[in-house]
Amino acid sequence: MTKRLFIVVCLALLTGVLAACGGGGTKTVPNDSVALVNGDSITKVQFNGLMDATAKVAVVNKQTPPKAGTAAYKTTQDRVMAFLVQLDEFTQKGKDLGVNVTDAQVEAQITKVKKQYFGGNEAKFEKGLAAQGLTVEIYRLEWRSQLLSQAIYTKVTKTVKVTPAAVQLYYNTHKSSYTTAASRDVRHILVNSKALADQLETQLKGGADFGTLAKKYSKDTSSAKVGGKLTVTKGETVPQFDKVAFSLKTGATSPPVHSQYGWHIIQALSAVRPAKVTPLASVRQSIESTLLQSKKSAAMSTWVNGVKKDYDKNVVYAAGYTPSVTTTAATSTTG
Repeated sequence: MTKRLFIVVCLALLTGVLAACGGGGTKTVPNDSVALVNGDSITKVQFNGLMDATAKVAVVNKQTPPKAGTAAYKTTQDRVMAFLVQLDEFTQKGKDLGVNVTDAQVEAQITKVKKQYFGGNEAKFEKGLAAQGLTVEIYRLEWRSQLLSQAIYTKVTKTVKVTPAAVQLYYNTHKSSYTTAASRDVRHILVNSKALADQLETQLKGGADFGTLAKKYSKDTSSAKVGGKLTVTKGETVPQFDKVAFSLKTGATSPPVHSQYGWHIIQALSAVRPAKVTPLASVRQSIESTLLQSKKSAAMSTWVNGVKKDYDKNVVYAAGYTPSVTTTAATSTTG
């Protein structure tokens, strides 16, 4: 079983980028807790369980867990605290949105995983978790976090829309992304000296086969293998080559052309295929999807920032657990 079978939401957040958040208040944290979030306790059992999980996951990933007392260990503590504080904040604020993740919902997701990957076998399931450095309790926490984030995201972004005018503006602004430049099929011979290029031009005028000469003399080995043939796109070759390649009449052969790579003899094999612009109708859905995701992410970020502000002075830490730089874990904004 690969790690992809597990969401590992909280552990992923713990190793991610953390965003600044305040903390304060005058309430006393209970002895069995590490912090109060608007009066709600985060227990030492929760905190230590997640600390143990991060160490086990590190071992599974063939990394050495940081030792207590080191800066790295403190960083891990801060991230664990940040995640638990934010999870508590979101649980509380989610209720204002009508979001409440139940134990039954969490267990239903876990049951699906058991059936899909372990045939419903509890022992195999727990063994699979252990192989990832996880326990059932930590896995429940991961699913609770995931379900909560998804439900909040859905609520916060449900009214986000993208207007036809916004789609049109994006299309107009990014027109180059939807334009295919002109192209044509050519073949060329590339050599180092003009003297050799002149000799080859004379042979071609005398009826020599272009492909045969390309295979024998061209130092562009990739095209030489196929008689010098290649398809060129306007603007993607050096200017000297580009200018001649797209000005030749179909079937015509150029005199030697000098570029930074040497001397080219170019023959136009096909007519120029003109540049094409993909019509808006063909990419409207894709653009709308891109804009919608961007707007939803922005809406979620605004909501998260509001939560931070609301709880700025309502998080209290027990002695020894205050983060070095008070932080809160980053939250997914991809529903």
